[in-house]
Amino acid sequence: MSSKNVRIVELNAENWYACCELEVSLEQKDYIEPNAISIAQSKFEPTLKPYAIYAEEKVVGFLMYNSVQEELEGYWVYRIMVDKEFQGKGIGKAATNLMISEMAKLPNVKKIVVGYHPENIGAHNLYSSLGFIDNGDRFGKEMAVIKYITE
Repeated sequence: MSSKNVRIVELNAENWYACCELEVSLEQKDYIEPNAISIAQSKFEPTLKPYAIYAEEKVVGFLMYNSVQEELEGYWVYRIMVDKEFQGKGIGKAATNLMISEMAKLPNVKKIVVGYHPENIGAHNLYSSLGFIDNGDRFGKEMAVIKYITE
């Protein structure tokens, strides 16, 4: 399965259940809510935008971001996960790049922000490889890193 054939599709009647069945590795379970919780949250917070991540024609991940600005005057990534069976293939990076492209279309976007647990080395490596910067911002147990969007 190649990261070249990665696409993101808005959550819909055909892909939501497949997203609910996805799992992260045992080591990652403490770092992210189950997708079913995120999907439910998106139904009560309409500014949240959930997407399925496809590799070829298979649902292999889930992501969600907020379409309104929040803390740090940025648009926040709420979730990004790739199923444990498909990790390490560049799918998460490809999907995150696609998400950043979508978020860059939001009004007055200057910053995209994501929070994660400092011990989550996979998240740290992903976000730093995509140009997110740690300015020392912390929210509870999570650190927040920022990607600056230029016109």
